[in-house]
Amino acid sequence: QVQLVESGGGLVQAGGSLRLSCVASGSVFNIDAMSWYRQAPGKQRELVATIADTGTSKSADFVKGRFTISRDNAKDSVSLQLNSLKPEDKAVYYCNAEAHFGILKNIIFWGQGTQVTVSS
Repeated sequence: QVQLVESGGGLVQAGGSLRLSCVASGSVFNIDAMSWYRQAPGKQRELVATIADTGTSKSADFVKGRFTISRDNAKDSVSLQLNSLKPEDKAVYYCNAEAHFGILKNIIFWGQGTQVTVSS
């Protein structure tokens, strides 16, 4: 099992910045990719950015140039730097870990989420 705890959400004005952090515990050596998703009210959860254990990362088109994902394997953590925030970035942001256990792969774990609110 893997447990994920997010922190760093809050209220910020448009154009401002926030840094989200997620710390993993439990079977951390089984974690492969870590990602950030978000879910706005009335909308489906969507992928924001993902980073492999090798450090290779991908971001959704809507956040490229504004959000940056990073990972610290020594601290079992993943962060998301949010810059130039817009009101439409308001959502609950979730940390996600993809792990393997023996022959079982793509086992998904979720954090509890952290609220990001952007005022106009």
